[in-house]
Amino acid sequence: MSGFFGVASKEECWEDLFYGTDYHSHLGTRRGGLVTFGNEGFRRHIHDISNAQFRSKFSNTIREMKGHSGIGIISDYEDQPLIIGSHLGTYAIVTVGVINNMEELTALAYRNRRAHFSNMDDGVVNPTELVAALINLGASFAEGIRLAQEAIDGSCSLLLLTEEGIYAARDAYGRTPIVLGQKEEAFAAAFESCALPNTGYLPLRDMGPGEIVRLTAEGAQTVRPADGDERACLFLWIYYGFPASAYNGVNVEESRYRSGRLLAQKDTAKADMVMGVPDSGVGHALGYANASGIPYGRPLVKYTPTWARSFMPPDQSAREKVARMKLLPIPQIIGGKRIVFLDDSIVRGTQLRDMGAMLFRYGAKELHARIACPPLLFGCRFLNFSRSTSVMELVARRMMKELSGNKDDATACRFANPDSSEYAAMVQRIGAWLRLTSLQYQQLGDMVAAVGLPKHRLCTYCWDGTEGGSACGGCCTPTTATPMA
Repeated sequence: MSGFFGVASKEECWEDLFYGTDYHSHLGTRRGGLVTFGNEGFRRHIHDISNAQFRSKFSNTIREMKGHSGIGIISDYEDQPLIIGSHLGTYAIVTVGVINNMEELTALAYRNRRAHFSNMDDGVVNPTELVAALINLGASFAEGIRLAQEAIDGSCSLLLLTEEGIYAARDAYGRTPIVLGQKEEAFAAAFESCALPNTGYLPLRDMGPGEIVRLTAEGAQTVRPADGDERACLFLWIYYGFPASAYNGVNVEESRYRSGRLLAQKDTAKADMVMGVPDSGVGHALGYANASGIPYGRPLVKYTPTWARSFMPPDQSAREKVARMKLLPIPQIIGGKRIVFLDDSIVRGTQLRDMGAMLFRYGAKELHARIACPPLLFGCRFLNFSRSTSVMELVARRMMKELSGNKDDATACRFANPDSSEYAAMVQRIGAWLRLTSLQYQQLGDMVAAVGLPKHRLCTYCWDGTEGGSACGGCCTPTTATPMA
C-alpha cells in the first residue's frame, strides 16, 4: 500500500507536511518522499525507509524544504514524488493504486508522441510517471486527471502539486479514501483522517469517487464533482486502515468492535480468554470479548520499536520472519487456557499456523480462531495491500483446488457461499491444516453490517469476486446478516 498527505498554507508548510505524511507510515516501508513549492521553486527529497523510520530519514532535511505548499507519500513500491515538466507547466505528483493495463496505456502515451519515460527500473515504466503522461494529454490539469481516471483499469488516487495549488483526485470508484481538512489559513488532503487532529486540522469532508479538488491557502474548490459509483475497499475497516481513522464517516475501531460482536453472537465456543492478534485483530477481539463475556487477555504482545507490519517486506521468508519475531509470548498467561483468538484475515496461512504452534507449545489447551472476514478466494485487482503474486498463494484457493481439482473463478464462486457443502469442507480443511481446535469465519453479510454502509458502495472482490452490488449470479450471496444487538 501507499498513503499520501498534502497541505496548502499561507505559512511555511514543512512541519505540517512532515508530521502529516509520517502518520501514513503504517502503509509502507520502502520509500518516503516529500516535495514543496515556494519562491525557490520545487524542492524534493526521497529516502529509502526500508532500514529506518520515515522521521529519522527526513529529520535532517525537512527544514530545507521551504514553501507554502507541499505533498508527501509513504510508498511501498516505486520512488515518489516525481517532478514533471509538461505543456501544462511543472508539477509534482504522487499516486496510490494499481494499474492493470500498464502496457496498453504506455502504448497510448507513445502514440500521442508527447511521452517519454525516464524512471525505467528493470525496464519497467514507473506507474506514477505513466499517470503523469496520461495527465499531460489533457488541455488542463483537471481534464488530464479525468482522462487518466477514465483510462486506468484498477484504481488511482493522486495529489498534484502545481504553481496554482494542489489538485487532489480520488480514484474513479472511490476504492481509496481522501479526506479534506482545514485550519486557520491552511487546507490539507490526506489518505488517513488520523493525520489531521495532531497537525491542527479539522476534517471538512470525504471526497467522492472521481472528484477533483484544487486546494489553496484560501480554500478547497471542487473542479470536477464526484460522479462515479462508489466501491470503497472494505479491507480498509477490516485490516489495513488505522484504528483512529474514519472513511466515509465510519470509524475503523468502532467497525471492528461491531465485527467482533457479530462473530460472538454466532459462536458457541467455550473458552477462558479472548485475544486479538496484534494489531488489527485487537479491535475485533475487544468487540467479541465484550459481547461474549469471556475475559480479554494479551498472551501475545507485539514488540513495536523496530518490526514492520508483516505484509510489507518484499519476499515471503522475510515476511514470515517479521511475523514470528515481533510477537512475544507470555507463557504464564497461555498455560492451560482455552483461547479464542481474533485475526483480521487469513491470506497464505503460514503466519497463523506458526503462531498457533507457538501458543500450543507454551501450554494452550485449545485454540479457536475467529476471522473477521470470509475466506479470501480472489486476488485483489485494485490495491497493493498484499505481496501475493498469484491467487494460488491464498490458502482458501489452495484448499478449494485440493477438494475440487479446479482452480478457476467459477469454482471459487461456489466455495464462497457460506451455506454450501463446499464452503464447509474448505473451512474444515483450512482449520485442520492450521492445526486449530476450531475455525470460524465472518460471513460477508455480517462484515458489511459491521461497516454499516450499503454493499453496493463497497468493494467485496476479495471474497465474492464482485466489485460491488449483488454477488455474481447470486451463488455467493451471503445469508441474512445478523441483527446488531
